[in-house]
Amino acid sequence: MLSRVADSIYWLNRYIERAENVARFVEVNLNLLMDNPVGVTQQWEPLIAVTGDRALFQERYGQTTSTNVLNFLTFDIHSPNSIISCVRSARENARSVRETISSEMWEQINTFYLMVEDAAKNKPEDIREIYAFYAEVKLASHRFVGVMNATSSWNESWHFGRLGRLLERADKTSRILDVKYFLLLPSVKAVGSPLDNLQWISLLKSASAYEMYRKVEQELTPANVARFLIFNLQFPRSIKFCLRHAERSLESIIGPSSDISFSSQRELGKLRAEIEYVTFEEIFSHGLHEFLDGLQLRLNQVGDRVHEDFIAIPPSVQSSSITDAFNTSEQSQSLGQMSQTSSQGGQTASQTAGQTASQTASQLTANAVE
Repeated sequence: MLSRVADSIYWLNRYIERAENVARFVEVNLNLLMDNPVGVTQQWEPLIAVTGDRALFQERYGQTTSTNVLNFLTFDIHSPNSIISCVRSARENARSVRETISSEMWEQINTFYLMVEDAAKNKPEDIREIYAFYAEVKLASHRFVGVMNATSSWNESWHFGRLGRLLERADKTSRILDVKYFLLLPSVKAVGSPLDNLQWISLLKSASAYEMYRKVEQELTPANVARFLIFNLQFPRSIKFCLRHAERSLESIIGPSSDISFSSQRELGKLRAEIEYVTFEEIFSHGLHEFLDGLQLRLNQVGDRVHEDFIAIPPSVQSSSITDAFNTSEQSQSLGQMSQTSSQGGQTASQTAGQTASQTASQLTANAVE
């Protein structure tokens, strides 16, 4: 029971966060197309690169047109990272732990699900309807997080949810930064041009970071943007912020007095420490793309370790502090008895159907902090 609940809440939050990020990427790209000078080629390929599903897109659609990309990322049920697939998977995970989450969370997920399903049946065609849909997806995700924070006990269950959400967010921030740096500009000559500035503004907006960036940086430069999205400790979508708070949630799950050694804690701790102490100059000397690519592999490894530590283990080795939070079996009591017996589930953990399989990330050959 523990493993099933932990797994479902972890992935419920990852899928909600993923749907929000896809909506943000598409919405900002639509805005960018409006601002681009006449004659500039529409940039839809980077959106496919962000999801990592380029091979699947080529197999299903072939041509990278606006219609194909929007449908693939939004309403294609065969695309595991489309908005509709993410929301369906989130709802299925929520349904499987209906007895654990609050009724307000369940209602918000259902409202989100019904909104997306209705849009899939009556696909918006007018540009205002398209904008309104993606804006509503973002708001639905924000509402879910707000409802979860306001109606859930901040126990191990809540921390599993936040852990999943922050790992997903760190991954997407690194991907959008990596894609912009290597795919958006038509040539090196465009660096520093008005088109380049528009695209960096677009990147900041895709992370809801433009206004916050302007509060701390006066000049819009690639180095400043990358530094802000990687290192800023006050901005909740920066990589450093996500890793620091994800580590805190993992520590809360494990508990301060646990004698068990968890590989996920070691992996996330090492990654957070590297981000904590590496300098921006070291990253650029090593290569920003190499750094971000390595970061994504390490985040995949953290996800794999979380699965191994908390999902794929037998109940007999689970820590007592976590078991207390998720064990739903009731104690049977008899008047006059000197002892109590508690029922305990004997199920072995299995990962919820429809979730993505754990990726086996190749070990980095060069450390980003060299």
